[in-house]
Amino acid sequence: MMTEQQLFEKLQLIERLFEGAATPGERNAAANARERIKQRLEEIEKSEPPVEYKFSLHDVWARKLFTSLLRRYGIKPYRYYRQKHTTVMARVPHKFVQETLWPEFSQLNETLHKYLNEITEKIISENVFSDNSEAEVISDAPGLLSE
Repeated sequence: MMTEQQLFEKLQLIERLFEGAATPGERNAAANARERIKQRLEEIEKSEPPVEYKFSLHDVWARKLFTSLLRRYGIKPYRYYRQKHTTVMARVPHKFVQETLWPEFSQLNETLHKYLNEITEKIISENVFSDNSEAEVISDAPGLLSE
Protein backbone atom coordinates (compact mmCIF):
# COMPACT_ATOMS: atom_id res chain seq x y z
CA MET A 1 0.00 0.00 0.00
CA MET A 2 1.19 3.50 -0.84
CA THR A 3 2.09 5.71 2.11
CA GLU A 4 1.14 9.37 2.29
CA GLN A 5 4.78 10.32 1.69
CA GLN A 6 4.93 8.07 -1.39
CA LEU A 7 1.75 9.72 -2.66
CA PHE A 8 3.30 13.19 -2.29
CA GLU A 9 6.47 12.04 -4.08
CA LYS A 10 4.50 10.50 -6.94
CA LEU A 11 2.39 13.66 -7.34
CA GLN A 12 5.57 15.76 -7.44
CA LEU A 13 7.07 13.42 -10.04
CA ILE A 14 4.01 13.84 -12.26
CA GLU A 15 4.27 17.60 -11.86
CA ARG A 16 7.94 17.54 -12.90
CA LEU A 17 7.05 15.55 -16.01
CA PHE A 18 4.68 18.30 -17.12
CA GLU A 19 7.05 21.15 -16.35
CA GLY A 20 9.24 20.08 -19.25
CA ALA A 21 12.38 19.04 -17.36
CA ALA A 22 14.02 16.35 -19.50
CA THR A 23 17.31 15.46 -17.79
CA PRO A 24 18.06 14.70 -14.14
CA GLY A 25 19.99 17.99 -13.90
CA GLU A 26 17.02 19.93 -15.23
CA ARG A 27 14.68 18.15 -12.82
CA ASN A 28 16.93 19.05 -9.91
CA ALA A 29 17.19 22.65 -11.10
CA ALA A 30 13.43 22.97 -11.50
CA ALA A 31 12.63 24.18 -8.00
CA ASN A 32 9.19 25.46 -8.88
CA ALA A 33 7.25 23.55 -11.52
CA ARG A 34 4.16 25.67 -11.06
CA GLU A 35 5.96 28.80 -12.25
CA ARG A 36 7.31 27.05 -15.32
CA ILE A 37 3.86 25.85 -16.30
CA LYS A 38 2.38 29.30 -15.63
CA GLN A 39 5.03 30.77 -17.93
CA ARG A 40 4.14 28.22 -20.60
CA LEU A 41 0.47 29.18 -20.24
CA GLU A 42 1.34 32.88 -20.65
CA GLU A 43 3.34 32.10 -23.81
CA ILE A 44 0.48 30.06 -25.27
CA GLU A 45 -2.03 32.84 -24.45
CA LYS A 46 0.03 35.29 -26.56
CA SER A 47 -0.53 33.22 -29.70
CA GLU A 48 -3.80 31.48 -28.86
CA PRO A 49 -6.66 33.23 -27.05
CA PRO A 50 -8.39 31.40 -24.21
CA VAL A 51 -11.67 29.68 -25.05
CA GLU A 52 -14.44 28.74 -22.67
CA TYR A 53 -14.37 25.08 -21.67
CA LYS A 54 -17.05 23.12 -19.88
CA PHE A 55 -15.76 20.21 -17.81
CA SER A 56 -18.15 17.71 -16.20
CA LEU A 57 -16.59 16.04 -13.18
CA HIS A 58 -19.00 13.82 -11.27
CA ASP A 59 -16.48 12.66 -8.69
CA VAL A 60 -16.09 15.14 -5.83
CA TRP A 61 -12.36 14.42 -5.40
CA ALA A 62 -11.67 14.82 -9.11
CA ARG A 63 -13.54 18.13 -9.08
CA LYS A 64 -11.58 19.40 -6.07
CA LEU A 65 -8.31 18.36 -7.68
CA PHE A 66 -9.21 19.93 -11.02
CA THR A 67 -10.34 23.27 -9.58
CA SER A 68 -7.20 23.40 -7.44
CA LEU A 69 -5.06 22.71 -10.50
CA LEU A 70 -6.79 25.52 -12.39
CA ARG A 71 -6.26 27.96 -9.52
CA ARG A 72 -2.62 26.92 -9.21
CA TYR A 73 -2.06 28.16 -12.76
CA GLY A 74 -4.00 31.38 -12.24
CA ILE A 75 -7.10 30.15 -14.09
CA LYS A 76 -10.41 31.01 -12.46
CA PRO A 77 -12.86 28.08 -12.32
CA TYR A 78 -16.54 29.05 -12.34
CA ARG A 79 -19.99 27.84 -13.26
CA TYR A 80 -23.07 29.68 -14.39
CA TYR A 81 -26.21 30.04 -12.33
CA ARG A 82 -28.29 26.85 -12.60
CA GLN A 83 -25.41 24.72 -13.86
CA LYS A 84 -24.93 21.50 -11.93
CA HIS A 85 -22.34 21.44 -9.18
CA THR A 86 -20.50 18.84 -11.25
CA THR A 87 -19.78 21.46 -13.95
CA VAL A 88 -16.55 23.43 -13.96
CA MET A 89 -16.14 26.21 -16.51
CA ALA A 90 -12.81 27.83 -17.37
CA ARG A 91 -11.33 30.07 -20.05
CA VAL A 92 -8.16 28.34 -21.21
CA PRO A 93 -6.19 28.10 -24.47
CA HIS A 94 -6.95 24.86 -26.30
CA LYS A 95 -3.26 23.96 -26.63
CA PHE A 96 -2.71 24.29 -22.85
CA VAL A 97 -5.69 22.02 -22.13
CA GLN A 98 -4.54 19.39 -24.63
CA GLU A 99 -0.81 19.41 -23.87
CA THR A 100 -0.62 20.20 -20.17
CA LEU A 101 -3.77 20.69 -18.09
CA TRP A 102 -5.82 17.61 -18.98
CA PRO A 103 -2.93 15.11 -19.19
CA GLU A 104 -1.54 16.35 -15.86
CA PHE A 105 -4.97 16.25 -14.23
CA SER A 106 -5.60 12.73 -15.55
CA GLN A 107 -2.36 11.37 -14.10
CA LEU A 108 -2.78 13.17 -10.78
CA ASN A 109 -6.40 12.02 -10.55
CA GLU A 110 -5.48 8.40 -11.26
CA THR A 111 -2.76 8.48 -8.60
CA LEU A 112 -5.04 10.13 -6.05
CA HIS A 113 -7.87 7.66 -6.70
CA LYS A 114 -5.52 4.71 -6.34
CA TYR A 115 -4.40 6.05 -2.96
CA LEU A 116 -7.94 6.86 -1.79
CA ASN A 117 -9.12 3.39 -2.81
CA GLU A 118 -6.23 1.68 -0.99
CA ILE A 119 -6.71 3.67 2.21
CA THR A 120 -10.50 3.18 2.15
CA GLU A 121 -10.13 -0.59 1.67
CA LYS A 122 -7.65 -0.71 4.56
CA ILE A 123 -9.83 1.33 6.93
CA ILE A 124 -12.96 -0.71 6.16
CA SER A 125 -11.25 -4.11 6.42
CA GLU A 126 -9.44 -3.21 9.66
CA ASN A 127 -12.24 -1.32 11.41
CA VAL A 128 -15.58 -2.52 10.04
CA PHE A 129 -15.25 -6.06 8.69
CA SER A 130 -12.43 -7.89 6.95
CA ASP A 131 -14.57 -9.06 4.01
CA ASN A 132 -15.42 -5.90 2.12
CA SER A 133 -15.99 -7.59 -1.24
CA GLU A 134 -18.97 -6.83 -3.47
CA ALA A 135 -22.33 -8.48 -2.79
CA GLU A 136 -22.79 -12.01 -4.12
CA VAL A 137 -24.75 -12.41 -7.35
CA ILE A 138 -27.45 -15.07 -7.11
CA SER A 139 -29.38 -16.61 -9.99
CA ASP A 140 -33.04 -15.73 -9.25
CA ALA A 141 -34.70 -13.14 -7.11
CA PRO A 142 -38.01 -14.11 -5.50
CA GLY A 143 -40.98 -12.36 -7.07
CA LEU A 144 -39.24 -11.50 -10.30
CA LEU A 145 -40.25 -12.93 -13.65
CA SER A 146 -39.15 -16.53 -13.70
CA GLU A 147 -40.49 -19.39 -15.72
